[in-house]
Amino acid sequence: MLSKLKIFHLFSHSGSSTTPYMYKGNNLLLNALHCLSLNHFCTTTGSPTTAESPELPDWVKFSQNNSPAGSDSDDDFVIPKLAYWAENQKHDHRSKVDGYVLKETIDSDIDKISELLKFRHSSADAVVQALGGCGVSVSESLVEQVLKRFSNDWTPAFGFFKWAKAQTGYRHSMNSYNSMVDILGKLKKFDLMWELVEEMDQLGGYVSLATMTKVMRRLARASRWKDAIEAFRGMERFGVKKDTLAMNTLMDALVKENSVEHANDVFVEFKDSILLNPHTFNVLIHGWCKARKMDNALKSMAEMKEHGFCPDVISYTSIVEAYCREKDFRKVDSVLNEMEEKGCPPNVVTYTIVMHALGKGKEISKALEVYEKMKGSSCVPDTSFYSSLIYILSKAGRLKDARDVFEDMTKQGAIPDVLTYNTMISAACMHSQEEDALKLLLKMEESSCKPDLNTYSPLLKMCCRNNRMKVLSALLNHMFKNDISLEVGTYSLLVHGLCKSGKLEHACLFFEEMVSKGLVPKDCTHKLLLKELEKKSMVEAKERVEKLMSQARQQG
Repeated sequence: MLSKLKIFHLFSHSGSSTTPYMYKGNNLLLNALHCLSLNHFCTTTGSPTTAESPELPDWVKFSQNNSPAGSDSDDDFVIPKLAYWAENQKHDHRSKVDGYVLKETIDSDIDKISELLKFRHSSADAVVQALGGCGVSVSESLVEQVLKRFSNDWTPAFGFFKWAKAQTGYRHSMNSYNSMVDILGKLKKFDLMWELVEEMDQLGGYVSLATMTKVMRRLARASRWKDAIEAFRGMERFGVKKDTLAMNTLMDALVKENSVEHANDVFVEFKDSILLNPHTFNVLIHGWCKARKMDNALKSMAEMKEHGFCPDVISYTSIVEAYCREKDFRKVDSVLNEMEEKGCPPNVVTYTIVMHALGKGKEISKALEVYEKMKGSSCVPDTSFYSSLIYILSKAGRLKDARDVFEDMTKQGAIPDVLTYNTMISAACMHSQEEDALKLLLKMEESSCKPDLNTYSPLLKMCCRNNRMKVLSALLNHMFKNDISLEVGTYSLLVHGLCKSGKLEHACLFFEEMVSKGLVPKDCTHKLLLKELEKKSMVEAKERVEKLMSQARQQG
């Protein structure tokens, strides 16, 4: 845990620090980002900043409030030693290491396939034709990487999948089929999704609960709740049992997509034919709390007891989370006391929720007191707890304290994960510490912590805000190399950011690319782009955007 001196410092420190954070070691840039393809990180000047909100687990919610931050330098922005590093990338040291030979081959094949798939093909069959004679040897790892890289672009993904299936000596695994089912469901190509499930069934034993979970979750995500329930009802014809785990999975999918009422309908329909367990009730309790229907949540807890199950830490933590959301900390304390009395003490998740809610309410001192309370209860902070603490301190402008926590957590046995790095990167972007933000990305990969979509969002927003187009291009390429596929949220971020910085041509290109992937732009994104184009009297571009939006709505 943090030393008493550090805790005292957190309690007593009142100012903020914007001292640049420099990592030790001269090899940071040379040992990371093996796939980053760029020559320089030179860009133009910046502009005022906007606060970011990093993603934490479902049980921690953030506000989207803006906050002021520091100003940018007028000098061109260049990462130290990057030119030297980029120059040395042409000397591929991996070929000297026997263990990397296979990886080198896969990298070469994935890049070759990716270049062919980047073209906007009219159909999956056109993709199959384009891949003919490409000379790439198909493997399960290659298929997995391609599907991940194009997970938000169903036409090239499905075309590649069909092409790979036809290659001599190769057969898709269950995992590959499940990935393709998920992609088709994500892009709402439900007819094709079901055709693929039928094909899996014909192969014998390929359809599993994992498959049906993806089907039910994607249907629920599309607000097709009744279809998700119907999929559950008919899953036995594919050889998948309708048991407790399957029912809980369906209910959880419905709750996560804001339909606890449908989850309750499932519970009522099957409670007499399928065995219930504590998790069944916890899903409902969480769902009612999420919907702010506390009476129903408490009724589900009472029903849980009637079925012979004692409410556990998960049950109570859902109630705590609901009261935290309402900022009713008297009730929070009452539930915490009840947990102790019932022999069900709060765990690290419970404490994290309370600390984070206090931090959001700008009760920083009280939030930090939660840490002391944890120590008294012998509850050990985990990585998510530290990530939340870092977020709270960063939001309060206490960047040095946040960095101290980041540096100290490893010594306490909590290894920074993608959530921790995302929080640190977001804080650096929030305060226009561009170099620090990019160094954190490098350190992240040096630590074998793979970035995700939420890693890049604040970086991309910062680049748009500060007109750093070369850095933006480099980051987008880096995302692609990390098999991270852009989705509607990221495209919206780019279009909004580029509109605000006056880069309307770039904004239009991203808007068109979004539609070409079968994604439907948000109304607010469409309206903002039209408004900005009208201001600049860009009539042709405005008409093109209107046609694209009409096309997107028809195909969506």
